[in-house]
Amino acid sequence: MTRIDWKPTADIRALQLRASLLQVAREYFRSAGVMEVDTPVLGHATVTDVHLASLRTRIAGHGEFYLQTSPEYAMKRLLATGSGDIYQIARVFRDAERGALHNPEFTLIEWYRRGFSIMDLMQDAARLLERLLTPHRALRAPDWLTFCDAVAKHAGVDAKSAPVGELKACVTTRGISVPRGLAPDDRDGYLDLIVSLIVAPQLGRGGLTFLHDYPASQAALARLKPDDPAVAERFEIFLEGVELANGFHELANAAEQRTRFEVDLRLRRARALHAPPIDERLLQALSFGLPDCSGVALGFDRVVMLAAGADKIEQVLPFPIERA
Repeated sequence: MTRIDWKPTADIRALQLRASLLQVAREYFRSAGVMEVDTPVLGHATVTDVHLASLRTRIAGHGEFYLQTSPEYAMKRLLATGSGDIYQIARVFRDAERGALHNPEFTLIEWYRRGFSIMDLMQDAARLLERLLTPHRALRAPDWLTFCDAVAKHAGVDAKSAPVGELKACVTTRGISVPRGLAPDDRDGYLDLIVSLIVAPQLGRGGLTFLHDYPASQAALARLKPDDPAVAERFEIFLEGVELANGFHELANAAEQRTRFEVDLRLRRARALHAPPIDERLLQALSFGLPDCSGVALGFDRVVMLAAGADKIEQVLPFPIERA
């Protein structure tokens, strides 16, 4: 009989911590009057973001489906029908992601608050994270850094005006390999490399860092600032160099969202990536009327890692992909 690894990779203390943190999160949202929801893992469409790869499957008699990378689109459909403030503890899936901080199947806590500005939501996220983490580790007061200030401080380049050649030099002089398929003129691609490999590891040392005011070209599903359309109302949260969350003041304009999806799809085709169908149900929900809201997705497994003092995600998962 072939011996296989059947035991969990997390010990019982890590699993107990995981369970207690889920309880803390649920109590936080219950006390704030935020309703828990449960949306499908499978969908007819998926994200178009060129940085995310969705897993596909087929269901007899129903065609091709995608395992969702986030519950965002379905949750926005609920918001458009009057759900009010909502959250979800969701199992999500991303292909081609496995490493110390990545497992192809993982857990997100995602929530949406009506009438919240991006600053309101950052403060909300800080309260939740402090509730989750301070019993297990000391945290100094949060830092608040704009995207451009962080890039200038830690990489020495101007994210607004530096030509792509200067961004490329910033990467290559540090010995960072340029991913295959990254075009020489892809300014945003080089900015992503700089932030993920040079800037991010320096953020959140000893306490939360909120990175905000992203360039409009990296808005994703965020609104642009009314008084500065070169800046997106988007933020990310870091602790000890680990990205924990990504949040937006949510774009509610269906036409603008369609345009962004179409731009993504052109980039995907140019890079020979799979081009999924646009989520027409989401666009119809936006046309019907998404309330003014802000939303954020928090990587729960990484929060457990930081609470436990773990350095690999499998230390806080019962069964990572190798033992699934």
